[in-house]
Amino acid sequence: MKVLLAGGGTAGHTSPLLATADALRRLDPDLEVTALGTPRGLETRVVPEAGYPLELIPPVPLPRRPNADLVRVPARLRGAVKGALEVVDRVRPDVVVGFGGYVSVPAYFAARRRRLPLVVHEGNALPGIANKLGARFTTHVATSFPDTPLRHARYVGLPIRRMISTLDRAGSRAEARRTFGLDADRPTLLVTGGSQGARRINEAVSASAPALAAAGVQVLHVIGPANEVTPAGGEPGADGLPPYVVLPYVDRMDLAYAAADLVVCRAGANTVTEVAATGLPAIFVPLPIGNGEQALNARPVVDAGGGLLVQDAALTPEWVAATVPGLATDHDRLKEMSSAAADLIPRDADERLAQMIVEAAR
Repeated sequence: MKVLLAGGGTAGHTSPLLATADALRRLDPDLEVTALGTPRGLETRVVPEAGYPLELIPPVPLPRRPNADLVRVPARLRGAVKGALEVVDRVRPDVVVGFGGYVSVPAYFAARRRRLPLVVHEGNALPGIANKLGARFTTHVATSFPDTPLRHARYVGLPIRRMISTLDRAGSRAEARRTFGLDADRPTLLVTGGSQGARRINEAVSASAPALAAAGVQVLHVIGPANEVTPAGGEPGADGLPPYVVLPYVDRMDLAYAAADLVVCRAGANTVTEVAATGLPAIFVPLPIGNGEQALNARPVVDAGGGLLVQDAALTPEWVAATVPGLATDHDRLKEMSSAAADLIPRDADERLAQMIVEAAR
């Protein structure tokens, strides 16, 4: 069997794609998986690193609002669909799977034209334009959240990497803290804005470094590859100050989660799913642009007591200094939050989706 997986751009699409590819291989070692992406996205690095062939087509960004780019969409889409058809005719998949985003639309049209089985997976609680279209072409539609308003939706969860879905945070903590140069016993805050970082989160937390240090909280701050951060106050680790470790990117997010007692993060579907599945208490700061899907992603975890929701504009250095040190050092409350989150998210979504794909192909 041959499967074509379409998705790219950010980790929000590439991570579930790779988790699904791995699950398909576990289901059938002889199954052939090919990924479809564009030259602009994270997939150009992570897909080859994961050992899967990658085919590229031109990107077709879909404007959220009417603007000058809107008139260019039809011509761009025709070129991208032509590219997707060429890939389909060369790879000859038995089924096409789309994870949303602008690379999926040409794949959906190509599957329809070649009358191939199509599976659509929606990562967010609120579906995007691409998957609203894809769901019109198939009855095989999977969602990450139970109440996603999408035709033919079947709730399976969001596929996440096995290194995270099987993570024993407590058992891996000592190794994780050694890996990042952190103290073994201090309360630990993880800060991440996703694969590209988040300026608001970076600035608010780094400016609050003195308050965190005064509470004895050490920080692992993943700032994003194009960002720079200088924590306020003295040199981290000097004169007995807790470590404040700044990294542009972390490949082993399982160890980052294991090292942490609390995380400040965005609320992309992948991030929400991973931190909840590992039982890591979270302060979610939804991206302020878009259609509000990030706040909806985080809402089930927040309502269950596994996290806090803070609007982007409200995440100031003053708010961080007044709230985060106390929470990061409150062992009993963190334990309650961890328990509330841990059983909320399916950890076997990769296997559920893989089985759905095989059934669709048959």
